[in-house]
Amino acid sequence: MIVAVTRTPTTATNFSRNFTWTSLSWFADTTPRGEPSHVVRARLCTAADPTPTPLAPLTFADFVLAQLPLPPLRVLEVGCGNKGGVVPDLADAGHDVLGIDPHAPEGPRYRRIALEELDDVGAFDAVVAGRVLHHVDPLATALDKLAALAPLLVVDEFAWNHIDGPTAAWYESRHRELVAAGRDPAGPSSLAGWRLAHRDLHPYERLRGELDARFTERYFEWRPYFYGWLDGPGSERMEEELITAGAIRPIGFRYVGMSRSQREG
Repeated sequence: MIVAVTRTPTTATNFSRNFTWTSLSWFADTTPRGEPSHVVRARLCTAADPTPTPLAPLTFADFVLAQLPLPPLRVLEVGCGNKGGVVPDLADAGHDVLGIDPHAPEGPRYRRIALEELDDVGAFDAVVAGRVLHHVDPLATALDKLAALAPLLVVDEFAWNHIDGPTAAWYESRHRELVAAGRDPAGPSSLAGWRLAHRDLHPYERLRGELDARFTERYFEWRPYFYGWLDGPGSERMEEELITAGAIRPIGFRYVGMSRSQREG
């Protein structure tokens, strides 16, 4: 999948009223030069050169920025974690950003609260949730709140229940290789043990069902995920190649949706 992005100037005060999906042109295509189709590539178009130019695979921060019209917008990041999530990137781009998490960093752009504690802050233009919704409970209540807070939701998630035998076997083998080479991967050595310790996480089908009940899907892609647990770039390329070959399953995904309640309102 390839996304062509055309950014339209706007302001934080009029975005919620005037934003339409005509400002983003979405289409399906095959990637050039045999590149994996599950890797999103932004194609920036200009009047002088209407043929989009493929860029490198996007980090989540870059992906979020590609979904937003020009700043300043008021953006909420739910579950920014103790490292601050994408808040610094969005702030550097000129957006008015608030990150919330019980373990959020200190600073004026953060509040150490859970989503249910967020109150009396007014409306947002967009909400970002990176790898957090799978453990939010109650999920339906949280998504009701997000749909009411902003017209746009950008999500980075993973379908942990889609991990099959070959996928788990590759991950654990790669983990052992890295440990033998003196590395210290962030992820667990055993996915079976990880599953037992995380039996309360929402499966993909539950998460998608609740999202689709409140948002109109505007973009979706399956993508690699384990490389984040396996020390980055080298593992990412390996994971991409194996997914493309059909040897393992992609369990990461990105989703962009438009709030049904805000559109109806």
